Amino acid sequence: MPRTANTYDTFTAIAEPKRRELIEKLIGGELSVGQLVEITSWSQPMVSKHLSVLKEASLVSERKEGRQRFYRVNANELKPIQIWVRQFEKYWNTQFDQLDEYLSKLQK
Repeated sequence: MPRTANTYDTFTAIAEPKRRELIEKLIGGELSVGQLVEITSWSQPMVSKHLSVLKEASLVSERKEGRQRFYRVNANELKPIQIWVRQFEKYWNTQFDQLDEYLSKLQK
């Protein structure tokens, strides 16, 4: 049965380059919206909009402290992507092995 994509689906959420960039920025730890605005040079509404989608997809968690909101990556929620990509490892390894053999032949 095909998977139905919606904005809060893990794959759909990370399909947007800006959301992937936010995830990459958050890998090192928790950051506030203001810090993300500063790091990315995006507007606050844009950062908040993308964080909202990531939060709905459970890819980030939010912690409120006073008026500030802090976000961190929920790395476990990226597992479906890792599992999906893993199926291509055998193909890539085969291609690299063939390339290695070809380069070895060229050197001889």
